[in-house]
Amino acid sequence: MCVRCVRILALDTTSEFGSLALRSEGATSAEVALHSPEGFAHVIFPAVERLLAGAGVALGEIDCFAATSGPGSFTGVRVGLAAVKGLAEAMGKRAAGVSNLQALASLGGAPLRAVLLDARRGQVYAAVYNSELEAVGAEAVIALGAWLEALEAPEYEFIAEAKLRAHLAGTRFESMPFLDAPRSLAAAVAYCAEKSSGVDPAVLDANYVRRSDAELFWKDG
Repeated sequence: MCVRCVRILALDTTSEFGSLALRSEGATSAEVALHSPEGFAHVIFPAVERLLAGAGVALGEIDCFAATSGPGSFTGVRVGLAAVKGLAEAMGKRAAGVSNLQALASLGGAPLRAVLLDARRGQVYAAVYNSELEAVGAEAVIALGAWLEALEAPEYEFIAEAKLRAHLAGTRFESMPFLDAPRSLAAAVAYCAEKSSGVDPAVLDANYVRRSDAELFWKDG
């Protein structure tokens, strides 16, 4: 555990199903799920206040502020990171950005964990992590079939949205362990952040994996 991150406030705003979590002394001490299809910019700070008040923790007692850094909704990623940057800078504390895929990998228990998120357009965000939560190769946005063909190890534990399980049918991965990814990721984000030393909030950056439509238009259009 990072000695500077004894108490961590983590948030996830990368899909319409967000969450907040407080981790203290190596365990999740409070967690709340949020649902906001219109986005989280207008709800995140009131939700933080309620969470901390319910836990009896003052904002100044937080050692590290963490957020999912993506991949996910571009707007959602920006909202979460902006909130964490603002809180960390105001309190003079460290900040941490955690990949959604690494957060999912932390929920597994196998030596190799194949993690997936729906990226739409017939693609997935995908990565393989080991038991130390180190990425085995780069995170990618890719057609699921092509990514599965590239997997070479004999055994994986899959951690993904339940709807993606059907795509493993008829492949050599069909009978491998499969863990349904939860909607609430903030507790897993806090767990991953606890293993890092955090950074100056000014250098916190997003992990989009795929460029936004706007970026593609202006660069390639």
